[in-house]
Amino acid sequence: MSDESRIAPEDRALFLDAVGPVDPVEDERVEPVRPRPSARPRREPGFDQLVDEVAFSDLAEAPEQGEQVQYLRPGVQKTILRKLKRGGYSVSASLDLHGLTVDQTRHEVGAFLRSERGELRRCVRIVHGKGYRSTDAQPVLKSLLNRWLPQRDDVVAFCSAPPHDGGTGALYVLLRRLKPGD
Repeated sequence: MSDESRIAPEDRALFLDAVGPVDPVEDERVEPVRPRPSARPRREPGFDQLVDEVAFSDLAEAPEQGEQVQYLRPGVQKTILRKLKRGGYSVSASLDLHGLTVDQTRHEVGAFLRSERGELRRCVRIVHGKGYRSTDAQPVLKSLLNRWLPQRDDVVAFCSAPPHDGGTGALYVLLRRLKPGD
């Protein structure tokens, strides 16, 4: 039974009399705009950990290294590195690599930076040591970090820490700010 047949003829006549002549309206419905899929690829569980383990290439060219280490991503203002060197950023977390092997360090550094970035932390300290107990008393982890950290998109800058915070045996690392959707 349709809606028209349920309406009494007197009611229908009364309604048409009140409304008057009507012209049909063209269908002006607009199809809803479907949200565009995110440009960011979906990541499988454990993907970030796998990337961290293989992304640090030991063959990458290391910036010139002396006793003091520093790096600033191209295109970033030099004042950011100056502020980092002076301790102008609050260090929110620290990772101590003493006693770890190269493979353990590769894993720990990747997991640490990913974790701190997820916590929205901006400046962290990585203690690598001065290499006094290494073969030839050379800082192995320091030189590897100097190669690895520039390979990460989330690292904006890093430098040797001031003497009170580890000196040349530690690095301050400044992470990129998270943007909405990161």
